[in-house]
Amino acid sequence: MKTVLAFGCFDILHFGHLRYLQKAKALGSRLIVVVARDKTAKLIKGRRPFFDEKARLAMISSLRPVSKALLGHEGGAKYAIISEIRPDIIALGYDQREDDARLRQWLDANGLEKTKIVRIRHAENAEVYKSSKALARLKKCVMKEL
Repeated sequence: MKTVLAFGCFDILHFGHLRYLQKAKALGSRLIVVVARDKTAKLIKGRRPFFDEKARLAMISSLRPVSKALLGHEGGAKYAIISEIRPDIIALGYDQREDDARLRQWLDANGLEKTKIVRIRHAENAEVYKSSKALARLKKCVMKEL
């Protein structure tokens, strides 16, 4: 059984997130998704997430491709959770800022040299299916109505 590990904030869940998780799941038999904590999401995005971590976790947990979803560690300790799960594959989104070479070096140094890193390409329209773009469009629509 191949375990795939994916990460994300998943704020304003949309079709692009679903595609990312479907492609990640296709890489193995079990998909574990780590949902960013509120504090981590704020650090990454520069703003508080629209939905809190419990709501985002519940949404991701309900998706068919997801075998298990859990909250990340406080302080964004992504590498610690990788050590705990010991996945066969780490699926990174096209826009995640993770340095593949740095992650590879860490994996090799921590007994996870067989773990593959796969960068999932965005097959859909990134101008439409991206949380920041969706929020901007929503804001524009709301402002028109006021």
